[in-house]
Amino acid sequence: MKILRLGLKNYRNCENIELNFKSRKTLIIGKNAQGKTNILESVYFLSDLKSPRTSTTSDLIQIGKDGFEINATIEKNNTDIELDYCCNQDKKREIKVNKVKTTPKNFKTVVKTVLFSTKDLLLLRGAPQDRREWLDRAISQVYPAYDERLSKYDKIRIQKNNLLKNEIIDNSLLDIFNEQLTVTGSNIIFLRKKFLKEIAEIASKKHLIISDTENFTLNYTCPYEDIEEISGYLRQQLEERRREEIARRQACVGPHRDDIEFKINGLDAVKFASQGQQRTIVLSLKLSELEIIKAKTGFSPILLLDDVLAELDETRQNYLLKSIEDDTQTIITSVDTVLFEDEFLKDVIIYKIEAGRIAE
Repeated sequence: MKILRLGLKNYRNCENIELNFKSRKTLIIGKNAQGKTNILESVYFLSDLKSPRTSTTSDLIQIGKDGFEINATIEKNNTDIELDYCCNQDKKREIKVNKVKTTPKNFKTVVKTVLFSTKDLLLLRGAPQDRREWLDRAISQVYPAYDERLSKYDKIRIQKNNLLKNEIIDNSLLDIFNEQLTVTGSNIIFLRKKFLKEIAEIASKKHLIISDTENFTLNYTCPYEDIEEISGYLRQQLEERRREEIARRQACVGPHRDDIEFKINGLDAVKFASQGQQRTIVLSLKLSELEIIKAKTGFSPILLLDDVLAELDETRQNYLLKSIEDDTQTIITSVDTVLFEDEFLKDVIIYKIEAGRIAE
């Protein structure tokens, strides 16, 4: 899988640009705020129909314009696939695959990406929501139906929250919502734990190679593995904290409140790990994500590295670049080419971007 061509129209500061990806490795250089990240964001958007930087799609429209377009050609199974996405100020969108209108679900199956940005380096020190979003996004790349489960759970949770805001609570209706949340929530937790276990197995090996002596482990906050035990645990938690939820007028129990624990040699990495150790963890996770998606789907996802090399020391830089397999298309942004060895640059296509305009 690889992207052959990318066209952007009125996308953030990119008024009208087109890139041809003639090599497996593409480097986009430019000063800050010139549009480097916007290009990677648009490729990511094709795989998720969401931006990693904003929850409002209309934010992507260039100021003063009525809408934006992303057009791309993807090569998959030796076949070219055309992707078109248009969105206007009214949030009306048009999604096409090979010039035929399609559903978001079908659109998102075409491209797989793994984004590694400076924001990801803050994964451990960020909020639990950041870690849940990272895990959920990784799972949905492998299991497209997972998005539907999350959406169903959120709809029930919102209905429950609306009920809890009432002055008088209908307890029979609350029981129904709790049972529905138990069923959908336990499935989400089960898949999260299963996927996290697979990532942890790969990431711990990669982490050990970089750190030489440190043992890295991952844990999900729910202590059970079996789906029936998870359901029982969730049902018990909902009952025990029922009064608390009524008092706080919101759902306090479920996968929307869970977290992931990162440990180095048994110690909480959030509290005790140095900045370098935390970056080793995130690097290991991202490379593991790449490996799992390839193993599960049969296609190597497009790797997007957004200014991240400048934040890594030489050891981690070298490990990252040498870990990228030849069949993995990589698009990298950087301020300049100083961080890259001549050997790496010899088969790289380099673009320079300035004020949203790009030149090879």
